[in-house]
Amino acid sequence: MKATIVIPTYDEADALPDLLVRVLELPQRFHVLVVDDASPDGTGELADAVAAREPRVKVLHRPGKMGLGSAYRDGFARAMAEGADVIFEMDADHSHNPKYLPALLEPLRADADVTVGSRYVHGIRVENWPFRRLLLSRFANYYVSLACGMPAAVLMDATSGFRGYRREVLETIGLDRVRSNGYSFQVETSYRAILAGLDVREVPIVFVDRRAGHSKMSRRIFAEAVWMVVKLRWRGSTGQM
Repeated sequence: MKATIVIPTYDEADALPDLLVRVLELPQRFHVLVVDDASPDGTGELADAVAAREPRVKVLHRPGKMGLGSAYRDGFARAMAEGADVIFEMDADHSHNPKYLPALLEPLRADADVTVGSRYVHGIRVENWPFRRLLLSRFANYYVSLACGMPAAVLMDATSGFRGYRREVLETIGLDRVRSNGYSFQVETSYRAILAGLDVREVPIVFVDRRAGHSKMSRRIFAEAVWMVVKLRWRGSTGQM
């Protein structure tokens, strides 16, 4: 089973090299696809240097900042074209610890369709977060549950960006139909998978605030996330997914 991790980057030169080392050291021999949006700090070139000596690392260069959702769509499509059976998404800033990748992979090797690295299974599992950010994250998941009609019992951490998909899931939900271009990408793929009756399973992780880089959240991305959740519920209820 070929497992490829898609890592979008923009100005992650301080974080990416060490992250790649940690991923490549795992015994499961994960493949990595870095999707770089022309980072001014040279992240793409650093990724190219690793790829030149490590065949399990590939780099997809894009002409500029085009959004997180489009980075995942392009990265997933490339990974599938290169024969990936399982595709992961994770951040480059070390908030997602690679040590959890084997735990996310194992259910996919068995019978799960999607695995989500959850901050809210078995209590609240975050480190170094200011209280207001934790409050915002909890509210966002409550809002998604309420607005989408997706009970927390089904998925407690719908906004998590650390997750894995069987390739059949992405083929079923149709990447070309996923419209979100910001952080709501995670919510939309979760909602579409659950609506299709797929097995979405949470795996407990500890989320650590970023070690390097800076947040890419903006008011525009936040507004898209708020309205996208409402649109998803309406499309789901009218059979327009």
